Amino acid sequence: MDADPRPPAPQPQTGTPTPRGRRPVAAALMLGMALAALDSTIISTAVPQIVGDLGGFSVFSWLFSGYLLAVTVSLPLYGKLSDTFGRKPVLLAGIVVFLIGSLLCAGAWNMGTLIASRIVQGLGGGALQGTIQVIAADLYPLKERPKIQARLSSVWALSSVAGPAIGGVLAGYADWRWIFLINLPVGALALVLIARHLHEPRRHRDGRPRIDWAGALGVFLSGGLLLTALVQGGVAWSWLSAPSLALLGSTAVCAAATVWIERRAAEPIIPGWVWRRRTISAVNLAFGALGLLMIAPTVFLPTYAQSVLGLGPIPAGFVLSTMTLSWPIAAALSSRVYNRVGFRRCAITGMTAATLILAAFPLLPYPGAAWQPALIMLLLGGALGLFQLPLIIGVQSSVPWAERGTATASILFCRQVGQSVGAALFGAVANATLASRLADAPDAIRPGLPDDLDSVSRALEHPGALSDRAADYLRRGVDTAVDNVYLGAATAALLALLALVFLAPRRFPVHAEGETEAGAEAGAGDESGTGTGTESGPVAGDETEARAGARAEGGAKAGTKAQAEGGAKARTETGTGTDAGTGTDGRADTAPLTTPETGGAGSGQRPRP
Repeated sequence: MDADPRPPAPQPQTGTPTPRGRRPVAAALMLGMALAALDSTIISTAVPQIVGDLGGFSVFSWLFSGYLLAVTVSLPLYGKLSDTFGRKPVLLAGIVVFLIGSLLCAGAWNMGTLIASRIVQGLGGGALQGTIQVIAADLYPLKERPKIQARLSSVWALSSVAGPAIGGVLAGYADWRWIFLINLPVGALALVLIARHLHEPRRHRDGRPRIDWAGALGVFLSGGLLLTALVQGGVAWSWLSAPSLALLGSTAVCAAATVWIERRAAEPIIPGWVWRRRTISAVNLAFGALGLLMIAPTVFLPTYAQSVLGLGPIPAGFVLSTMTLSWPIAAALSSRVYNRVGFRRCAITGMTAATLILAAFPLLPYPGAAWQPALIMLLLGGALGLFQLPLIIGVQSSVPWAERGTATASILFCRQVGQSVGAALFGAVANATLASRLADAPDAIRPGLPDDLDSVSRALEHPGALSDRAADYLRRGVDTAVDNVYLGAATAALLALLALVFLAPRRFPVHAEGETEAGAEAGAGDESGTGTGTESGPVAGDETEARAGARAEGGAKAGTKAQAEGGAKARTETGTGTDAGTGTDGRADTAPLTTPETGGAGSGQRPRP
């Protein structure tokens, strides 16, 4: 018998705040997201002042790389910790570490201490990026989740764009140390709001939780060695040099050891089900490709705008910012799309459009007008808004509370690794293209020509030493190099599209709405919807509906009931009883239900996104 198509009456949910109670927490989440986004870009325009004060020009790139490395390698650990101990303590600890790192950065006395302080700051930033996304999913039901995620995307986009401008103003009119000091009041306010207004129900556990410290160390070492090899390869040393080969070989050894450790750990940092479940593994691969393709606009478009179009830094930033304007708008509207066609088809639509848009960039005329790449970026932001947010929400909705942090961290980790790989790969593509062009330069203009992308960009900023013919030849070389990078980004977009088409399940399993920490079913079930009392079923032709646990004719009952659905499974529920389930990795877990109305699987509701 099919359930009543009318939406069920709302049920009280333990630990879920009212809309009014969510506002301070949402404000704190947006403040935390602003901190993480600002500090990834704010120092870019202050580097001359920092180097002039502290020295260390040869290693200043680690101000960015160290922060990125720390954020990336800490994401899986924070995801697991938030699933084990709750989101609130992990986020509070992350904010405190971030603020300590900011204070250390402001007091740095040389470049070495500043880089070390940035790494500390990045360790806090990993908790901010991962845990904020998970808390947003915990607080908001599926219908409302796009709103908060769109707000967080908007904050990230605006902060990323505003970061270089704020950094330049502070470095030019005050002191570069204020770049880090302004984090203190903002972070303190977020800390107070989270501490006072985020209330998680107490988590009941059998026995003392165990942390896989060996696995955490393995993830840190593997990720750190890989990112170091990617960041420094082709810059500090050649790709085939002894340092590069040693780092890549060490990465392979550490990765193999980490896999061996994780397969034997009782509570692994990166559980095997992250890759065994088609939903999560396909999205991980797609997000890795997303990180790859994002390098083209964020790294190479400003160079194109200034070197080829002749724009200043501010107009060049505006060309890029059009993408950050359309991205959150499309993300906010994506729920109207995936409610009709499903998470997977919505993401496929967005990435198909992104592939075509990226492939269209090389068709722009030379030298062209500024509005042309700006329009390309506007369309690309809209396409990626339709791609990213539905997949994040889809993955978060496909797992119970106890696995949401780990699942979210895995996709963010893959995106970060993709960005690092993309920076190295597309940097090599751009420099190889320019090297080929410069090798073929006419003899009349060859003397004095620079030999890599950075040198070419600096030469075109001050073209007085170049003849008009030489300057035009260099501009055409940059145009060709960036065109090739965008073709590579289109290839990455195609890979993301193929991952969704051939690897992602047609229907994402969606757990019952209203799951809280106390009412979450343990284990996520398999892709066909069997497992922990959830049953995935199509809505509007796809994956956006789940039947919640047992369906009892005549409505949900809080007393004792037995069910046999999806394979002879009996369950007894009493006020404060327990629910047992088995995930795809074959293990059985339990999570207590504090009240019969908690809204866990077994409430008899049929949630719709």
